[in-house]
Amino acid sequence: MEQLREKTGFLIDMDGVIYQGRRLLPGAREFVDWLYREGKRFLFLTNSSCYTPRELHKRLSRMGLEVDESRFYTSALATASFIAGQMPGAGVYAVGEHGLLNALYDAGISINEVDPDYVVIGETAGYHYDNMVKAMRFVNQGARLIGTNYDLTGPVEDGLVPACRALVAPVELTTGKKAYFVGKPNPLMMRTGLRLLNVHSEETAIIGDRMDTDIVAGIETGLDTVLVLSGVTTRAAAETFPYRPRLILDGVGDIVPREGEGAEL
Repeated sequence: MEQLREKTGFLIDMDGVIYQGRRLLPGAREFVDWLYREGKRFLFLTNSSCYTPRELHKRLSRMGLEVDESRFYTSALATASFIAGQMPGAGVYAVGEHGLLNALYDAGISINEVDPDYVVIGETAGYHYDNMVKAMRFVNQGARLIGTNYDLTGPVEDGLVPACRALVAPVELTTGKKAYFVGKPNPLMMRTGLRLLNVHSEETAIIGDRMDTDIVAGIETGLDTVLVLSGVTTRAAAETFPYRPRLILDGVGDIVPREGEGAEL
């Protein structure tokens, strides 16, 4: 644990790590207070494409946790940056919430529902048959298929809901084309997080609740890896993967030293 506490940088997932639904998870406030108190460089690196950094800031604020909006980086921002780098001024048919639409707009990418260069799909509660038909037709006409993240499900207060990969799957199946997913575990998003923090991978830990995105991303990027059991992954489920995190904790509150705790655990 002391090895983790000595890290300079922290890349931290949000859903299932800091909050679940509208509820702040136990120990989250104490953990964030510790990050500030110790002068750590930290970034909330979320695969959710629904919200803008300002909305994430306000969301945490409503839960009683104050975090500056500069400390959030989303799969929507990563997706917009990727497309802008590949094809500046591209036209996109986007299926998603305003977090994705705003990110595309800020990157100089236009919405095009006639002959788009890309079809981009993120999480949205408004996904419906018409979205699927348009996406399928545009991809068959040559548009490149992009998913904002690789999550199949996402945690909410009363269980799980379908996430990006589940919404992309019908378009893949009906077109025979495979999507390119930009969010975790894609190294593009990880490298951007390290660059924003201005830290080296060896000095950084990733904390998440998913083995197939957070932990594998950390392993492949050379980060220290911490799985928390406050989200979607159980200890038993973690054992089924061919790779392991260095630490498995009940929640982020376990990272905060307790009064009177020795240097080594």
